[in-house]
Amino acid sequence: MSEQENIIEKVRKIFTDYLQHHDFRKTPERFMILEEIYNIDGHFDIDSLYTQMKDKKFRVSKATLYNTIELLMDCNLVTKHQFGQNHAQFERSYKFKQHDHFIDVVTGDVFEYCDPRIMEIQKSVEDMFDVDIAYHSLTFYGTKRRHKRKRINQNNN
Repeated sequence: MSEQENIIEKVRKIFTDYLQHHDFRKTPERFMILEEIYNIDGHFDIDSLYTQMKDKKFRVSKATLYNTIELLMDCNLVTKHQFGQNHAQFERSYKFKQHDHFIDVVTGDVFEYCDPRIMEIQKSVEDMFDVDIAYHSLTFYGTKRRHKRKRINQNNN
């Protein structure tokens, strides 16, 4: 079994247990959505997920997508990000390393990075307040320097 198949099997189990524990129905659509999300690299929004599933001939409504995403967030299988835009972006969260984001405000591009110093700060906060941090979110917003140089050159002409 490949690593990806192993992850999908585990997230299906977590989701099944969650649905059973909360007396939610275990519908084929919910599991199709889960698997589709876990086959996406990076961030996605509801519209792109909907289009991707329609292109693959999956019969699923946007309402089902929204409801299933809420369930997946509740059981920590999906993380929601609000990067300053009017719509949310999501990403899978099981077995994926902690990372943070830089958002290019000119292009909207999202860059992921991991800096071990941030984990040291998290550990310091846990020790200082005697808490266990479940997750954190750190997002920087700015422009890539090439955008700034381009605007300066355009203004000088």
